[in-house]
Amino acid sequence: MEFVVSVPSPLYIITSYKNNGQPNACMQSWTTFTGGKNGYFAIVSAVSKYGHLYQTLHEAGDAVINFMSADLYDKCMSSCKNNGFEIDEIKTAGLTSVKAEMVNAPLIDECFMNLECRFRWEREIVEGDDYVLVCLEIVCVHIDESHIDEGDLGRTGETGILYNIHHPINPENFKGTAHDYVGTVKKIRDYTEY
Repeated sequence: MEFVVSVPSPLYIITSYKNNGQPNACMQSWTTFTGGKNGYFAIVSAVSKYGHLYQTLHEAGDAVINFMSADLYDKCMSSCKNNGFEIDEIKTAGLTSVKAEMVNAPLIDECFMNLECRFRWEREIVEGDDYVLVCLEIVCVHIDESHIDEGDLGRTGETGILYNIHHPINPENFKGTAHDYVGTVKKIRDYTEY
């Protein structure tokens, strides 16, 4: 169904500390960012109960959502291949970890936007599933100066947030292997009326 509907979702690398003190790094998507008078939150909808991210969120309770530009995509993806429990997954990917200001988790220095988060709750989407919804409260934000102004590099557009896009398939005639695309937003025009 995900490949038939093919709704894009922001793509990022989420970091935390394993209980041995080594940085954990996990590429993640399928997240909604929402807020109100009681805070700003990331609702992460696909956290495996059997992965390091799930374990570290329960042990440490903190994480950092790091948004990379397209030029860092391959390095960030390499963290998925080098995810042994005993290693520093950020360093192994050729990236630099920096201690966060408000949470006990590393942020990735090369990423243009970092959201420091605290674990709030988890829920099963369907009872007995291998994946859970996780709510993270965003308590501190870091944005690289060149990405603050949309007239410069910005957070949207070709140098901003990447999106995970499941390759759309037609279920009536699909015979291949589904795969994902990584995309960016292209500005078409400015809207002045709502």
